[in-house]
Amino acid sequence: TPDNEVNYYVERAASGAGVDADLYVGLTTEDLVRVDGELDGDLFAERGDVDGFEDVREGLLFDPFDRAVPFDTGYISLVYDETHGAYGDFSAPETFEGLLDPEYEGDLLAQNPTSSTTGRSFLLHTIKRFGEDGYLDYWADLQDNGVRVLDEWSSSYTAYSEGEAPMVVSYSTDQVYASRSDEDLARHRIRFLNDQGYANPDGMAIFEDADDPELARSFLEFMLRPDVQGEIAQRNVAFPATSTADLPESFATYAKEPPEGVTFTYDALRDGLSTWTEAWARQFASK
Repeated sequence: TPDNEVNYYVERAASGAGVDADLYVGLTTEDLVRVDGELDGDLFAERGDVDGFEDVREGLLFDPFDRAVPFDTGYISLVYDETHGAYGDFSAPETFEGLLDPEYEGDLLAQNPTSSTTGRSFLLHTIKRFGEDGYLDYWADLQDNGVRVLDEWSSSYTAYSEGEAPMVVSYSTDQVYASRSDEDLARHRIRFLNDQGYANPDGMAIFEDADDPELARSFLEFMLRPDVQGEIAQRNVAFPATSTADLPESFATYAKEPPEGVTFTYDALRDGLSTWTEAWARQFASK
């Protein structure tokens, strides 16, 4: 598990050092866009015939070149502390626009989209909501209302847990994890802004230069088995990728799925991701 994730293999391939693995687990759409841009699509092979692939939910397929196989997905949402405040009756706003209300000044913790997957997904959701011509204005308003942006999800969630703010950008499966530790679920309420959650599926793919592609393909099939999908969902605190996962009833109780999942396609991210994030970084640093 390299510290710099898929970039480790990108750098090895670019330098001609070769790839010392058969497959990679943990690809996102954004990863693939970056990999293909740097290596012209030469790092991963087509998946071929994989038993269980037909059970993957169609809305999670993110690779137009049939390399990546999804194995789970998360939905980005707000997590908020209902017990916050003098009267213990805090409630997060229901819309993106509501986050700009003066009553929520300084109440939101988010993540830097240039260094955090969660932060990038939240940024992309604001672009979905306000468009390429409006998202920077929205973020300027968020800054004026005191949003605090930290580098990583872990640091922002720690700050939230320590009571530094009553809302944090996180995942809609938050109560799954909280319930295991018998935490007060009132401190782990979920809010889908505008009844939407940004879908962030994780995938796996076989390296083009794999020494044993058939063994790698067998591992893909293993990961899609109903019992394994159930284990992945619980251990990763994420939704399974397939419609056949064996899940305990408690998962359905605590894992919240949005009324509408939204995401950007591979093509849209290929054309716009770097432009959008760089523009955000310039503006955020200048204020």
